[in-house]
Amino acid sequence: MSAMRAKMQIQSIHKHENCEVLQFAAVGKSGAYDQDGTDEDNTYAKFTPSGSINITIVNPALIGAFEVGEKYYVDFTKAE
Repeated sequence: MSAMRAKMQIQSIHKHENCEVLQFAAVGKSGAYDQDGTDEDNTYAKFTPSGSINITIVNPALIGAFEVGEKYYVDFTKAE
């Protein structure tokens, strides 16, 4: 299997006493696309039209480091 890259956007952050739960969704365009329809989000949405990931963070150095609306690349590489 070859590696895969997805582009995800933070939809919500649920804050708890010692952790945060980040909810990601595959990117898509909520407004108008570029005239030629070739912006990067549209390209990713074409091949990964839907998807979600929930990640719980307990690393104190990362709590508070993320914001709703930010976009990230998520790389999938098979673990041996």
